[in-house]
Amino acid sequence: MRNFEIVAHRGVPEGVPENTIAAFQRAMDLGADGIELDVRLSRDQVPVVFHNFYLDEGTNTSGPVFAHTSAELCEVRLLGGRGETPKERRIPTLREVLEAFAGRLGLEIEIKGPELESPEIVARELQPFRNLWDTMEVTSYEPALLLDIGQRCQGLATDLIQRPSEDWMKLDVVAYVAVHAARLAGARAVHLHPTQLSSEVVKTVRAAGLEVHSGFANDADALRMMDQLGIPKFDTDNLRLALEFRDSLGG
Repeated sequence: MRNFEIVAHRGVPEGVPENTIAAFQRAMDLGADGIELDVRLSRDQVPVVFHNFYLDEGTNTSGPVFAHTSAELCEVRLLGGRGETPKERRIPTLREVLEAFAGRLGLEIEIKGPELESPEIVARELQPFRNLWDTMEVTSYEPALLLDIGQRCQGLATDLIQRPSEDWMKLDVVAYVAVHAARLAGARAVHLHPTQLSSEVVKTVRAAGLEVHSGFANDADALRMMDQLGIPKFDTDNLRLALEFRDSLGG
């Protein structure tokens, strides 16, 4: 079996909404090594698990997450899927996900930001689980947020997510920006999209003392790239395919 970790991006939303306890449970049941989840702050600064700024798409409520209290968000019902209980359709808090899955699955916790307070608030939620930090990582597109939480939670892995490349950017610039943005963040690794990867990019990033992880490894070509480049950990929206691919490489 090749030695790489497969992370279910927002869980496995098969018949249930993404970023929910039910979607994360499906990922664990299928055999994911970890789950990726997105954290935003409610109006009363409770970290909740939801990807978009706006609730309008995919819920029975409108407006941005930050305009609603955590109590109000608890009453929001996520749409999509079939036959779920009200609990499965609810936006979870970060604390609920930690209590349900910390130590049972790897956790990749993305701080969406942009609130200056978010690292302190997330760090406070993570402190009771300090003995499980070796199974967790915090990610963000924002170097300042990663630098802050890394200082508050020393020993917890922090990884920078590289922003999508602009049309004019060649891979040499992608690698250069990745290295220096990750240095600004005090990050352990940088997450690159498959379109931002090559053997030379990986070599350049690793030469700077950083590891390379990836996201959106959703098809056979991307999965083969992960294997060929020796990417040790990647996110996928197609967990079943990724697991089948890894199994096909094993002996």
